[in-house]
Amino acid sequence: MGRGKLRIYLGAAPGVGKTYAMLSEAHRRVERGTDCVVAFVEHHGRPRTEVMLHGLEQLRRKELEYRGACFTEMDVDAVLARAPQVALVDELAHTNVPGSRNAKRWQDVAELLAAGIDVISTVNIQHLESLGDVVESITGVRQRETVPDEVVRRADQVELVDMSPQALRRRMAHGNIYQPDKVDAALSNYFRPGNLTALRELALLWVADRVDEYLKQYRSDHRVSTIWGSRERIVVGLTGGPEGRTLIRRAARLAEKGAGGEVLAVYIARSDGLTSASPKELAVQRTLVEDLGGTFHHVIGDDIPAALLAFARGANATQIVLGSSRRKSWQYVFGPGVGATVARDSGPDLDVHIVTHEEAAKGRGLPMARGARLGRSRTLWGWLTGVGGPPLLTLLLTHTAVDLGLANDMLLFLTLTVAAALLGGRYPALASAAVGSMLLNWYFTAPVHHITIADPKNLLALVIFVFVAVAVASVVDLAARRTHQAARLRAESEILSFLAGNVLRGETGLEELLERVRETFGMESAALLERQSDLDPWTCAGRVGTGPAPVRPEDADVDVPVGDHMALALTGRVLPAEDRRVLAAFAAQSAVVLDRQRLQREADQAKELAEGNRIRTALLAAVSHDLRTPLAGIKAAVSSLRSDDVAWSEEDEAELLEGIEEGADRLDHLVGNLLDMSRLQTGTVTPLIREIDLDEVVPMALGGVPEGSVELDVPESLPMVAVDPGLLERSVANLVENAVKYGPGDSAVLVSASDIADRVEVRVVDRGRGVPDEAKERIFEPFQRYGDAPRGAGVGLGLAVARGFAEAMGGTLDAEDTPGGGLTMVLTLRAAGPRPELQEGAASTDRPVEPERQVTP
Repeated sequence: MGRGKLRIYLGAAPGVGKTYAMLSEAHRRVERGTDCVVAFVEHHGRPRTEVMLHGLEQLRRKELEYRGACFTEMDVDAVLARAPQVALVDELAHTNVPGSRNAKRWQDVAELLAAGIDVISTVNIQHLESLGDVVESITGVRQRETVPDEVVRRADQVELVDMSPQALRRRMAHGNIYQPDKVDAALSNYFRPGNLTALRELALLWVADRVDEYLKQYRSDHRVSTIWGSRERIVVGLTGGPEGRTLIRRAARLAEKGAGGEVLAVYIARSDGLTSASPKELAVQRTLVEDLGGTFHHVIGDDIPAALLAFARGANATQIVLGSSRRKSWQYVFGPGVGATVARDSGPDLDVHIVTHEEAAKGRGLPMARGARLGRSRTLWGWLTGVGGPPLLTLLLTHTAVDLGLANDMLLFLTLTVAAALLGGRYPALASAAVGSMLLNWYFTAPVHHITIADPKNLLALVIFVFVAVAVASVVDLAARRTHQAARLRAESEILSFLAGNVLRGETGLEELLERVRETFGMESAALLERQSDLDPWTCAGRVGTGPAPVRPEDADVDVPVGDHMALALTGRVLPAEDRRVLAAFAAQSAVVLDRQRLQREADQAKELAEGNRIRTALLAAVSHDLRTPLAGIKAAVSSLRSDDVAWSEEDEAELLEGIEEGADRLDHLVGNLLDMSRLQTGTVTPLIREIDLDEVVPMALGGVPEGSVELDVPESLPMVAVDPGLLERSVANLVENAVKYGPGDSAVLVSASDIADRVEVRVVDRGRGVPDEAKERIFEPFQRYGDAPRGAGVGLGLAVARGFAEAMGGTLDAEDTPGGGLTMVLTLRAAGPRPELQEGAASTDRPVEPERQVTP
């Protein structure tokens, strides 16, 4: 049985109609004869959504009891037993009640998909894990029910359910989303036009990115080389010159004119070394383009215009931005230039912008000075000068009445040979020497018009002429080859220095490094293969690019071994041998990055283990003393009561029983803190958030302290807070007990509350000796007892548990100095007010704040 398909309706905010759209799709499928059932759908009292459930088969839900309340969840076993073709599962990001089959509903969906059942689900953009911080900065509400992005990205279909902010607010005003008494508060808080517009943009951009991934994969699978201008992608061609910054800013302005525009800056280093780029300037331009939201790419290509166009078409770019040539007018004899060539060959689907700048036409120096091979145009001119120049010179000299003499004639021919060598290198110069020596012998050496030479001096002169010509040609060719090697090494050093810097700084992951390898050498795919031994099969540690990855290094077009059991494999074309030096460095760095990632994971695991060992060591110390102390007292009192040798009076028995009760309470408190700390360390605390008044919770937290030791000041006019009542009670109780324990006995601890903006502060004030500033954070660490507190005073977990619970509820806990001496604990909580999304009993992940279905295990 194959894996089922997942379809997700993605919404920008609650109430846009995701569930309605899902149920409409279910009715369409049922009409077509598809076996479709409702595994879990909540209508939240919305009449139109409830009507859509009619006519659809609804499976029974699983009932779970927690804290005396009954909750219902999707019954995964019932869905698997029913085995429908399609199951409707609402609220993909929902957190299940403890005791359920899985902790998250998306994990339930994964089981259904693995069983071959197609699933249709819903989720809001604010519940995507990667967007949590962004959504919180927009709305001020932290989403605690999230779903990993990869779960949504792996869906076979993602359909955006869109609605304009104005339409959504009208739907809210008509009572189609919340109850009428909650509408005004919702419209003035979470459902403000600005919030809805920002969330809508997030959803549109996320879906656009996923569509772009589909398009890129489709173009790769079908080998589409033409440009599809689905969105503006602007490629900026950089030369490393100072005009690059102007081009980048110009491209950024062009990208801003279209929604979702991208800027891709590319520097192409010619393998023949024709470059005058400054590494420092390139680094500045890289930083600039990244600051403007673009990306920087470094590519090696023999033909710069062709490489630039190939990169643009590969990136599905729609525009290319180039700068006006820095050449002087006479330098165009060596070719039309990159800009003109790109504009000529770009075709109708790729626009080319030539941007003027201050460096235009100021010159770039002679081609020879740039340190490179001579190039085709110069070689052609060299051959024309070497082969065509001597006959023209002969024609000129033979038709001139003035006889310059053989010596001067030889100097003129030698000048042509030197010119041919400077332009075309060795072989044009040798051809010029050969042609020139024959013409000198035929026309200017006696006897004229004969091959023979009568005068030995003339023979010597011709020999010297040929020798000088060959020497000049050899020197020029050697210089060209040396400058080529120097330029090649310079380009390689720039790439390697940039690569090493990024890797050493830890800025590059394995996939990013492989992508840079693929871009630099213009390959289709790059993969890092490894195996444990010579007999084991190869496995892929990481890959990028299009097309299937090679299974073995031998299957790749280029493979570079890294040690005995690792290799970098590239597909696309065969690279020349001179590229393998740089490629070997990339391969070695890839192995280093892979090892670093694995070492980082191991270090994180070791850190967790070390923390666990520290907790266990402290726990053993606590068990060995702090827990045994109340047990010893209880044991002594019980033994005394059971003794037959002593006749205890009623007062003595009552005192012993009181000691037993106090010891049991203390033991219960210590064990409770240990269990709470264990849950915080393992991350299993999930709060049950709901609206509640502070005056309903705080007084209950004072039951463990002596009567009269606490002064309470909690006004009834305070707004309600969005908290887990149980966690809040435990936090306040620990703070109060700590304050009473370390405060002076003649001064009561003050517990007060006040509201500031959208927060409510609970302050626990004591008049004790206080804590120095450098120790204020340390007192919140587990198993810490400040100063000379006796070991019998506790295991040092009270404040750590209080802060952990506060943060689990989205609040904070900090320590401040009490004016006049002492310590003040400030517990900051979120004010709920009349927000409709916090209505008690709600179970929808459509709510911007966590629903009551979330609970503490």
